[in-house]
Amino acid sequence: MPTNPITSRPTDSAPGHFGPYGGSFVSETLIEPLNALIASYDRLKTDPAFRAELDADLANYVGRPTPLYFAERLTREFGGARVFLKREDLNHTGAHKVNNTVGQAMLASRMGKTRIIAETGAGQHGVATATVAARLGLQCVVYMGEEDIARQSPNVYRMRLLGAEVVPVTSGSKTLKDAMNEALRDWVANVDDTFYIIGTVAGPHPYPTMVRDFQSVIGREARAQMLEQTGQLPDAVVACVGGGSNAIGIFHPFIDDPVRLIGVEAAGDGVETGRHSAPLSAGRSGVLHGNRTYLMQDENGQILPTHSISAGLDYPGVGPEHAWLKDSGRAEYVAATDDEAMQAFHTLTRVEGIIPALESSHAIAYTRTLAQQLGPDASIVVNLSGRGDKDINTVAEREGIAL
Repeated sequence: MPTNPITSRPTDSAPGHFGPYGGSFVSETLIEPLNALIASYDRLKTDPAFRAELDADLANYVGRPTPLYFAERLTREFGGARVFLKREDLNHTGAHKVNNTVGQAMLASRMGKTRIIAETGAGQHGVATATVAARLGLQCVVYMGEEDIARQSPNVYRMRLLGAEVVPVTSGSKTLKDAMNEALRDWVANVDDTFYIIGTVAGPHPYPTMVRDFQSVIGREARAQMLEQTGQLPDAVVACVGGGSNAIGIFHPFIDDPVRLIGVEAAGDGVETGRHSAPLSAGRSGVLHGNRTYLMQDENGQILPTHSISAGLDYPGVGPEHAWLKDSGRAEYVAATDDEAMQAFHTLTRVEGIIPALESSHAIAYTRTLAQQLGPDASIVVNLSGRGDKDINTVAEREGIAL
């Protein structure tokens, strides 16, 4: 079983910065706890005992390595490049989110914290956080927008079964952005005993770097598995992008390789309609949730409402490293609509017997176009970031089916 070294990468232009993006824009109250977190993480990420425990948990609790699966029937369906799926949906709790929560919960324990807080959109990060908190015997509070609670009720029930308190957020658009606002307020008020597990590669330094490092296990495995199965690297790697944790996790180990990196945002009803969640495709630079990045905002800098059929992509910002990868040209960012994601959801389910999360369905949707562009001599790795059990109510409701 190979180890999973935690390493920094050359896109870190300075600690906590990715070109002009990233940084730490927080209240004075959070400066000390963030500095304590930076110091603890910098010390532990190279500590052999910490790394050995993380490797053991990823193998024996999470279930890594996840398979890299050649989707033969999907390849025929798309009529172009060979399509491989990185099966993060097979992780314990059903999504890539647990890679990060295991690491951050280990940090929390070593820092002597007894209370965990988190925010969640699709509920996958909330379930993963509640799971590791239960395992370590830590109090857990998860903030979740009312709209997301309604469309992700199975995950809300799972969090409560695991012992977490799920706090409905009724402000703003009642989605992930507002849940993150409430979690930050909680952290300011309870910094002495509380550790905030952020679920994506956003937020103030060190979260974008730290979450990226924990999620990079996806790309390290995928790179090695492609070489083992095919003898060569893929021509392209595709992943959905909301905050962007699954995408940066699989992109990062390929950054120095001649491999196209393609992130797929949520176009919702269409980017041209304004009802979408695609800040890289239609946003501009600004500051939100402690970091500078691409945001959906009006001419006065006010955050615009977002829309996506996928709760996990329904966020007006994106991790700052993605902003830098876009500006530098190292990664490409496109968008898929709700309808395209729904079609991809059904296609993968029907031809491969795999029900994908609606988040991942956006990546599958664009892969059809890309596969036909690249042709049969090429290969594509798609990160299947989570499973779609949680989304069947949303899909059924959209299609007028009563469960």
